[in-house]
Amino acid sequence: MGAHWVTVRAMSPTSGAPKARYPKQIPYIIGNEAAERFSFYGMRNILTVFLINYLLLNEIGDTEARTQTAKATFHLFVSGVYFFPLLGGYLADRFLGKYRTILYLSVLYCVGHLFLALFEDNKAGFYSGLALIALGSGGIKPCVSAFVGDQFDESNKELVKGVFGLFYWIINFGSFFASLLIPMTLTKYGPAVAFGIPGLLMLIATIIFWAGRNHYVDVPPTGKNPDSFLKVVFTALRAPKTAGGDWLSRAEGRHPAESVEGARAVFRVMGIFAAIPIFWALFDQKASTWVVQATQMNLNVGSFRLEPSQLQALNPLMVMLLIPLNSFVIFPWLERRGWSPTALRRMTAGMFIAGISFVMVGMIQVSMDTGRDMSVLWQVAPYLVLTLSEVLVSATGLEFAYSQAPREMKGTIMSFWNLTVTIGNLLVAGVAAINIFESTSGSLFFYAALIFLAAMVFAFMASRYKVRDYYQKASVPVLGEHSEPTDPGGTRA
Repeated sequence: MGAHWVTVRAMSPTSGAPKARYPKQIPYIIGNEAAERFSFYGMRNILTVFLINYLLLNEIGDTEARTQTAKATFHLFVSGVYFFPLLGGYLADRFLGKYRTILYLSVLYCVGHLFLALFEDNKAGFYSGLALIALGSGGIKPCVSAFVGDQFDESNKELVKGVFGLFYWIINFGSFFASLLIPMTLTKYGPAVAFGIPGLLMLIATIIFWAGRNHYVDVPPTGKNPDSFLKVVFTALRAPKTAGGDWLSRAEGRHPAESVEGARAVFRVMGIFAAIPIFWALFDQKASTWVVQATQMNLNVGSFRLEPSQLQALNPLMVMLLIPLNSFVIFPWLERRGWSPTALRRMTAGMFIAGISFVMVGMIQVSMDTGRDMSVLWQVAPYLVLTLSEVLVSATGLEFAYSQAPREMKGTIMSFWNLTVTIGNLLVAGVAAINIFESTSGSLFFYAALIFLAAMVFAFMASRYKVRDYYQKASVPVLGEHSEPTDPGGTRA
């Protein structure tokens, strides 16, 4: 596939002559991303089942206690994955640059996978592997997509949208096949092979990335930023109070006006973000609570037996279908009828829809608790509803966050977006650790009620928010700025 699309050229509308083509280093980055995403989702999607049925089996005899411990561990791991982008971005910007940051952390990432395969019955070794994977996967997260943008300049910038479309597609491609294949591997061949295959894919990903080393555009690190978000905030906090203006006005004079305004923009968006962690608290339970529910269901579909974790393959498949359906059919239809699906309206709707998906799985659980034999296919509808909510909240949230901060604060905004995932997963880990619910259905309905409340708070905050778009001016070309989205929706990378 790579050899074909790298030769594609943008044609001049008047002459038909070749105008620009993808840089020859792009296949290395795309190939790296495909293998890395397979490796990550391959291990992630079997983690809950492995912890319950293997690692914790001899240590915790009570099934419910073992399940809650597994859920807490899973969500602590995910929270780490979305915390470490702060470190990766810092290393890339201040010291190493993107290429070396990606390469060095990818090596640690490979070591983490190796630990999972070697220490399948050793908690200390296995958890050390999880920590290394969280560091590696999270650390390269803010670097890879921006690194793609760095490979383009004014001569071929019109190709950036296409390459990010391919970048996004390959993420879901890797996630889809990993979710299908690795759960079966765990059952048939055991943990060492099931974790070893993703490890091998991560090694291949690292080799592919390294192989393009002589072709990359590697923007050097910028070093210290005297006008960063934190510097502006600390200056304002230390400065004496002044009459007039808000508290950030105290930083004016010590920092450029655009940096102070950028800090204001960050705080405005943080207010909107306050309810978003609840969405992630629900969404990421598709790989924990929903998988546990699937283990209690009838997994036979005709003559074929599904694995409990395989239903997660529906998510990337549905994402690839729903995004174009929304963009080209549903949203235009709504606009023609006088209702504009703005970013904040889409996110509000997405949060309510996420709650509906948990009501649905809660009702499934109630039916199972009465002794009814339920086919695992009953989960297909909740997966569809949850994926719709993801498309409305996650992909839209990235778009909204990126547009609402000046150029110098866009990285800060994206960091706070990642932290909403961390906070949401810490919430689930904490609830699982204290195990306050007597039944699974009670837990599911609790989270449904929680996000309905969060959606109402979000709607109220959104109604008071004044949108301020900070897009690049066409007359001021900035290399790569138009192409720095974080990993998109379905997999959040």
